Amino acid sequence: MEVEYYRRAAVNTVGRTVATVHAPDDWFIKGGADAAALSLALEGQTVVAARRTGKLLMMDFGDSDDSARAVLGLRFGMTGRLVVDDHAVIEKLEYSSARVLPEWRRFELGFHDQGTLVIVDPRRLGGVELNPDDTRLGPDAFNLATEQLAAALEGSRTALKVRLLDQHRVAGLGNLLVDEILWRTGLDPAREAGSLDVSEVERLAESIRFTVTELAERGGSHTGDLHHARVRGGSCPRDGGFLDRQTIGGRTTYSCPQHQK
Repeated sequence: MEVEYYRRAAVNTVGRTVATVHAPDDWFIKGGADAAALSLALEGQTVVAARRTGKLLMMDFGDSDDSARAVLGLRFGMTGRLVVDDHAVIEKLEYSSARVLPEWRRFELGFHDQGTLVIVDPRRLGGVELNPDDTRLGPDAFNLATEQLAAALEGSRTALKVRLLDQHRVAGLGNLLVDEILWRTGLDPAREAGSLDVSEVERLAESIRFTVTELAERGGSHTGDLHHARVRGGSCPRDGGFLDRQTIGGRTTYSCPQHQK
């Protein structure tokens, strides 16, 4: 959901023309392009839109007569932050630092009006890509329909948490969010995804929509009701029982064995 904050900030660059592209980290450039290709595609182009699907922020570019359009995809991973005109949209991420060191500036657009758009990423877990293929992403969690969730889960023997983290099935859910959603819904994260009945799928879809909206307004996925209890020996904020801590799909997972079935 942090990417929705970044999208809202990126909207402030619409109508501005790129003067310079600074991409000093080849590792950060995905999709086979390089710094020269980014400069060729974007310099002199005007930002015409900023949009998002899941965790992928996309900026659309065109020239004055709206020809030669290009799309820049920006991904942030767990440690990337967007800084627009020297303003950090989010001051600190759960797994990152609040500092903005020069060497962490992985990508930068400089505009003719002297403004900038910068990705700061200490651990280089994000990346930028020209013309990314967003058709492989699942439906966005903010607007997830019950029917779309049912299709994503149907017949799957994968753990429910793993299925929800699969961006090809549902776009936009991260580790903290999924734990919060399943805790609120009372579903075991290790349960087979395809085992949910119709009423459980309906409750889960509603919980996804409500939780991502609520936590977005609060300030991010780290503001969930479960979050402060995500420590060894933590207790469930709902019923007081000890939380289970396990690894599911390679991700640290907290759940309450008393009410998550």
